[in-house]
Amino acid sequence: MEGRQFMAEGATLRQLRYFLRAVEAGSFSAAATAEFVAQPSLSDQIRRLERTLGAQLFSRGSRNLQVTDFGRLLIPLAEQTVRSADTLANTAREAKELSSGEVLFGIFSSAHLYLLVPLIAEFRALHPQVRVRTVGLNSSEVADSVRRGDLEAGLVQLPIDDSGLTVGPEVLVDEVVYASADPSHTAKPVNITDLASSRLILSEAHWQTEDPLRRGLLERARAFGVEIKPEVEVEFQTAALELAVKGVGDTLVSYFVARPYETSNRIFLAPLDPPYKERFAFITRASGGLSPSTRRFMKLAHRHITNLQRQDPNWTRISPAD
Repeated sequence: MEGRQFMAEGATLRQLRYFLRAVEAGSFSAAATAEFVAQPSLSDQIRRLERTLGAQLFSRGSRNLQVTDFGRLLIPLAEQTVRSADTLANTAREAKELSSGEVLFGIFSSAHLYLLVPLIAEFRALHPQVRVRTVGLNSSEVADSVRRGDLEAGLVQLPIDDSGLTVGPEVLVDEVVYASADPSHTAKPVNITDLASSRLILSEAHWQTEDPLRRGLLERARAFGVEIKPEVEVEFQTAALELAVKGVGDTLVSYFVARPYETSNRIFLAPLDPPYKERFAFITRASGGLSPSTRRFMKLAHRHITNLQRQDPNWTRISPAD
């Protein structure tokens, strides 16, 4: 039975809240105190709920309040109904509050390929009066802008220089994959020695000393006594992928960026050996607060990221759990 059916039959949100509070508190008196109401008022509302449902929710004869079998069945449905009502109320309140303002947010460059567009579209649909300004070509650039106060917050790839910043927990994990137009080049995981001998195209040409992948490749190459010398360097991962599609060379890109090319059979992918994970987190200025607009934008971004990783059927193949 859906929670909304209880509402249609006459149960009120207040009655369901009082019921759940009584279950939690273990007595009507304690529940009334927690809800800031008189005990007779709370008891009366629960009796009305019982009459509406046609079943007793508590055994009142014992010293301690005991939930009946029917009451136990009601608990998850009541929780669902109250939770849905709270979500609706919060959404309406946020929409009403965000009648103006501006989002000042920094983000890594490839986010527009799979995250930024649907995120901004939904945010603007919810808050059409709020201006949105998202900037950033590289995570280190975003970190500098947040540190200076030019941006309120950002979503960046780790690690970064976190001085003057508050770095949140990881919210997105992607994986670098090897992409080639030749399926024989992706028949097995690609190690650092393979990379050293490949015709390699690398992105982030301008940020090669700050880019986490570039630094990670350099560390791996030094450990194995080899050298990574790309034959072509470009700024954007999409440019590197397009060149790989044309057979100019092979490249390294984030899986979420490469996914549309693989699903359309334009490119073949292989993981690195060992895997190279890309980890992303929200950052804010350590000494600054967040406007309601930017805070809401980050909350919505977190939901989009969660859905992105849950809905990808290929994710477990490319990036097994750590």
